[in-house]
Amino acid sequence: MKQLKLSTLLLFLFLGFSSCSSVSNLNPLQMLTGNNWVLSSLMGGGLDMFSGGLPSLGFTDDGKLTGSTGCNSFSGGYELNGTNINLTPGAMTKKACPGNGENQFLDALKNVSNFKVGKDKLTLLDGASELMTLIPQGK
Repeated sequence: MKQLKLSTLLLFLFLGFSSCSSVSNLNPLQMLTGNNWVLSSLMGGGLDMFSGGLPSLGFTDDGKLTGSTGCNSFSGGYELNGTNINLTPGAMTKKACPGNGENQFLDALKNVSNFKVGKDKLTLLDGASELMTLIPQGK
């Protein structure tokens, strides 16, 4: 009976540790492409400069980038090399947008060089400097 309890305990410990290690081994591309990301902070500040809607980004498995500046929509591409990323917004609609939120968002996108991604947060960086944080849509 003691051996059965010990075996059961060891099994639970093994399953617990293996599930923790699988979280750390998640593929960043799968996490990046598995969500539509909505802006939650820009340059460490608030989002009051966006009156029409919040900017968003979507990544496909084949290197396509889609999104919104909160006013205009765009479609372009991205290139990944490990955690280094190059974003190219590409073609964009040309509606007149109030304020300067769109320009701030696009300027930040041009400076993105790397990223960190987790289940509930995408951080776009310029080296060690955080440019913007996005969360999955609907969270």
